[in-house]
Amino acid sequence: MIPLARRLHELNQNIYFGAGNEHLNFLRKEFPKASFLEFPGFRIRYSRYLPQYLTILLKSPVLIYHSVSEHYKLRKIIRDYSINIVISDNRVGLWNKKIKSIFVTHQLRIRFPRPFRFLEFTGVFAIRWVIKKYSYCFVPDLQEEINLSGELSHGMKIPDNVRYTGILSRFGGNDHKPHSTSSKHLVILSGPEPQRSIFKQRIRKLLDDAGLPSIILEGNPGGTVDKYSEGKIEFMSHPDREMTRDLILECDRIICRGGYTTIMELISLEKSALLVPTYGQTEQEYLAEYLSEKGWFSYTTQKELNSETITGYRVNKIPDWIYNRSTALLNAVLAEVLEDQY
Repeated sequence: MIPLARRLHELNQNIYFGAGNEHLNFLRKEFPKASFLEFPGFRIRYSRYLPQYLTILLKSPVLIYHSVSEHYKLRKIIRDYSINIVISDNRVGLWNKKIKSIFVTHQLRIRFPRPFRFLEFTGVFAIRWVIKKYSYCFVPDLQEEINLSGELSHGMKIPDNVRYTGILSRFGGNDHKPHSTSSKHLVILSGPEPQRSIFKQRIRKLLDDAGLPSIILEGNPGGTVDKYSEGKIEFMSHPDREMTRDLILECDRIICRGGYTTIMELISLEKSALLVPTYGQTEQEYLAEYLSEKGWFSYTTQKELNSETITGYRVNKIPDWIYNRSTALLNAVLAEVLEDQY
């Protein structure tokens, strides 16, 4: 949402952010002059033992209830603040037929576990049903054959209101300013609990046992830039955008989850990484395999993560043209959406 909001701000649009408190604290630092509404989304807490897809399936009735509830809450927000465009980051209930509404997702196909792959058509049907409720669906990827999301948003009949925006990254691309280099490992934590903490504990022990100088970005959206060190490992709660960007550019080796936002940010800075998908999260598992087959990232499972994989994985080269094509795509898409707003 940050690169979208930044471009809209440049186009003189008045922006309101709706989110939970910890995300609002983060957004206030990025957009001090914007307006903010407390409008938290549904937060799933995953299991320590069950695959993510089973947790989501078991909690789907609660998710449906929340989506219906926030759909009606949105009506009041639109009326009270005279909103004329709503952009929803994968929140399926935030559409309204009286205004323009935009659904943002990189998953036009939901990846099912291998034994249930034959049922994927049901997920495609469900996503299409949601997309039809919106004026537009933004897919943050390139439309062409070489892309980031693979079968998640390509290789199928695309609804007429889908628009590919190119890569969306809060870092805005690598300007190739000279940066000092560091032999440190950089670990970027992301995703819901308890898997975030499980990953942190595992990678922390491996780095500590190997005696590797490292930095772990803990990724707490409502946090500060609190720092502390234990041995050769430095922890940072939530550094700002510039500091995070510099750390990514400077560190030789990066280890992170396979979340799509993280991947886009790394691509925009032409930095590769070792991807360790969240256990049982089929989307991340697919992306890690797909992008490693392209030779852009390396990949290992959480179970196979060991001292050899964190030190011996191949550091790949990211093509510079991928992000460079995105600016023109985003400008064209927003020009279409805002056509009758001036």
